[in-house]
Amino acid sequence: MSTTSPGGLQVPQPVASPCINICRMDEQTGLCLGCLRTIGEIAMWSRATADQRLQILLAIERRRVEHDPLGGAWGGELRGECER
Repeated sequence: MSTTSPGGLQVPQPVASPCINICRMDEQTGLCLGCLRTIGEIAMWSRATADQRLQILLAIERRRVEHDPLGGAWGGELRGECER
């Protein structure tokens, strides 16, 4: 994921955080009720590489399908202003 700058350089695009500012951990699943990340994934997000972030996003999507197959509970929208 990158774009080309006016000078022709490849500039990597940041991977947006899945945080939606509903930060509560579910005791049964160990997942955040807002973004479906584990506490470990939340803790490492700010220092994770783009590839690691993409892997976390893939894991979130698998969890979303598993825990909310109709897609209603989370709305399916990721917001990028949170660094958690």
